[in-house]
Amino acid sequence: MTGSTATSLGHALGLYLHWPYCARICPYCDFNVYRPKGDDDALLDAILADMADWRVRTGDRPLASLHLGGGTPSLMTPTAVARVLETAERLWGFTTDIEIGLEANPNDHVRFAGLAEVGVQRLSLGVQSFDDAVLRQLGRDHDGPSARSAIESALAAFGRVSVDMIYAWAGQDLAAWSRDLGEALASGASHVSAYQLTIEAGTAFGKRSARGETLAVDGDSAADLYEATQALCDAAGFPAYEISNHARTPQDRSTHNRLYWEGGDWIGVGPGAHGRLGHSAKGGRFATTACRRPADYIRSVQESGSGLAADGTERLTAQDDLVERAFLGLRIIEGLDLAHVTASTGCVLDAAGITQMIEAGMLEQDGLRLRLSARGRLLADRVTREILP
Repeated sequence: MTGSTATSLGHALGLYLHWPYCARICPYCDFNVYRPKGDDDALLDAILADMADWRVRTGDRPLASLHLGGGTPSLMTPTAVARVLETAERLWGFTTDIEIGLEANPNDHVRFAGLAEVGVQRLSLGVQSFDDAVLRQLGRDHDGPSARSAIESALAAFGRVSVDMIYAWAGQDLAAWSRDLGEALASGASHVSAYQLTIEAGTAFGKRSARGETLAVDGDSAADLYEATQALCDAAGFPAYEISNHARTPQDRSTHNRLYWEGGDWIGVGPGAHGRLGHSAKGGRFATTACRRPADYIRSVQESGSGLAADGTERLTAQDDLVERAFLGLRIIEGLDLAHVTASTGCVLDAAGITQMIEAGMLEQDGLRLRLSARGRLLADRVTREILP
């Protein structure tokens, strides 16, 4: 199987599996995560049964992406992951260029070879930093040497490796970020995701921030670090294809994430997993959410065959669909395909707002493609709001 290309994924189907367990819950994380509960076999059985239920709903559509995220799916055994892959292929079949990806923590490197053997092609490694002090500040359970060792193990096992990094934490300066990012770019990985630290309500960092503690840099410093990120990645041969994501070649881009950004369909299985289905204005588009707590998810599948929450299916209005597609689609370097957006939602963006943003140097338009300028990417959400009807 080969990697993803720049071919549009607007009509593709993906499968996202959320494995909710983490050996340690990071203080900045607001995902649906839990400490291991010892119910791995029951949860895996429920996920596989939920997949069978989804096959009835989706019909005969091959998967272009199969992604295991979380949480920490690298805590799963290779045997468990093999069961997921075998079931997915039996139920839906795979496109010839499917991407099979998995998110991993450095401390799980002993499983990498086994995960590759059962069919995982792309590993996304949560390094975040190579600096021990920074890793402690971020609440991570690995150190710099183990991050480097994990990258070596990943490169030996997988054809495609991505390194995730976090920046804009309190006290960080350009020199420190340049060292950290530079090491990631020189590591041999073909993809780097560089995410700014955001303080989310309800997280440990969110509670500390509410008490007055400063945990992230201010807006101006974050903008300076973002611009430095683009320059460093460009110089290293990792052009941005999305606001926070950089790849050596189009084939190294993430199919899983591109499905989200380009308005494709994906099935969400596992506790708290989200999905989107339906890509025509006539048929509408549905947002789905699975039961959040693992025990509730397992019980729901056992009782009804489905892991969907009681209120877990929402038909999006055309306006809601348009808003979501605009916010996600403008994040990628190719920008929004306006014809596809209109065909999918039956709605159009605000022409006057588009003109105003183009004149302000925030947007660029090439035929039916609308994209953010370099300046506009610094204010992506604000610019997007200006073009909504």
